[in-house]
Amino acid sequence: MDLLDYSRTTMSARSNRTAPLGSAILGEPAEPVRRQRIRIQSLLTLSLVATHLVGAALVAALINVVIPGPSVLTSDFLVVTAILAPVYVGVAIVLGSVMFTRGALRRLRWALEDRPPTAAEQRIALQMPWRITLEQGGLWFLGLILFTTCFGLVDPETIPKVALTITLAGFTVCGFAYMFTEFALRPISARALEAGTPPRRRFAGTTGRVMLSWALGSAVPVVGLILVAVFAFIRPVTTTRLAITILVLCTIALFTGSLLMYLTVRSTIAPIESVRFGMRRIEDGSFDAAVVVYDGTELGQLQTGFNRMAEGLRERERMRDVFGRHVGRDVAAAALNRAETLGGEEREVAVLFIDIIGSTGIAASRPPTEVVELLNRFFAVVVHEIHVAGGFVNKFEGDAALAIFGAPVAVDDAPGRALAAARRMAQRLETEVPECRAGIGITAGIAVAGNIGAEERFEYTVIGDPVNEAARLSEFAKTVPGHVVASRRALDAASGEERARWTLGEEVVLRGRLESTHLAVPAC
Repeated sequence: MDLLDYSRTTMSARSNRTAPLGSAILGEPAEPVRRQRIRIQSLLTLSLVATHLVGAALVAALINVVIPGPSVLTSDFLVVTAILAPVYVGVAIVLGSVMFTRGALRRLRWALEDRPPTAAEQRIALQMPWRITLEQGGLWFLGLILFTTCFGLVDPETIPKVALTITLAGFTVCGFAYMFTEFALRPISARALEAGTPPRRRFAGTTGRVMLSWALGSAVPVVGLILVAVFAFIRPVTTTRLAITILVLCTIALFTGSLLMYLTVRSTIAPIESVRFGMRRIEDGSFDAAVVVYDGTELGQLQTGFNRMAEGLRERERMRDVFGRHVGRDVAAAALNRAETLGGEEREVAVLFIDIIGSTGIAASRPPTEVVELLNRFFAVVVHEIHVAGGFVNKFEGDAALAIFGAPVAVDDAPGRALAAARRMAQRLETEVPECRAGIGITAGIAVAGNIGAEERFEYTVIGDPVNEAARLSEFAKTVPGHVVASRRALDAASGEERARWTLGEEVVLRGRLESTHLAVPAC
């Protein structure tokens, strides 16, 4: 199922307050390409600008206030701090947040052109968060070299302080840049994963994502504290100064670490939530449920697995529906709920047989398509009344139909149900399908109901004297007014209310039978 099909079949998911891509701000998968491009460009640019600004502010605070060492707030460093630093930060933000993102979107042009990706384009799309992160890291590495050199030329003792500060801030910025970029590019990842699941890369899954958050949120700040302690041995500082440094670094580590971990947890939970809501829809009977696969890790494989499961359930339900239409719902349900074997059992049943009068003339005087349309209207009435009465159509035989009441599912007052269905059926056919007159015969008795055929191919049917008698009654009914005839045996077995609607008539010996049958016809 592609994204357009998904958007058509998951509108009700909004009532469950879930977003197709894990967040409402990412929009819908099938929204217009231009709107999607603007959305992605805006998210990337704003998130990266904010990340770089926070990183620059963090560097300024650590160098000037937190990390022990020579002060850089002197006139000796005025050119570096007042001119070079603002210029470089501005250029880095423009390059990292605007130029690099535009370049990334050019490499993802296939998605914005709304066409399937090639294998190379798919690989580039799924690696794009890492590529953009490395580009941001490259800017911070250049800044590390530039500012360490510039400050070192003025005062070499500032080199450890400047290098440590920019390194800590750079790693933190890269961590947030990766999380935000991966989030913003989810629509692109979803389109890329439509082309198939790419080969997994080592450490690129959920484990790698969690370890990255741990490293940037915990390991890097701890290494920074260790280096501060080492520098304190080399260049002793006061206890108060060291305590302030540790407190500030720990506070920053707690804040950035918790935020990075939150982003990691959200990126992990979002695909699981989409699957959970999809499962809820399936529980509610919506087998067209599907989720957008936008995660390239094991969680994306979970989303893909859910879609395959839902597709299998849809196919199973379709087969169940087709099976039920061919053999009857009750027969289909019985076949699915128990092992089917050849043979049958004796059941007390009522049988209704209906056959069109003059079907040969109808077929000869009308075009085949018109005959089919007429038969469909005729059988629509027949099937509806039989189902309403609790029976099932065992088989269609050209222009005739055989209905059973009491098998495979036992019902109370099967003869009464069959008699009522015959009366209503005759009334409706006279008004709704006047072109077709039909003889209807009803009887009741003991028959064998079960599977007839071979092990490789069999069908459920009912065999016995009631079936033969109903067929003969249907044939005889074509010659009497009203065209509906039942046997006294069916009438005696019916409930008193239904029996009162019928009148006993003559006894006749039906064609092919030895014993006479006492007939009954509707009283009105």
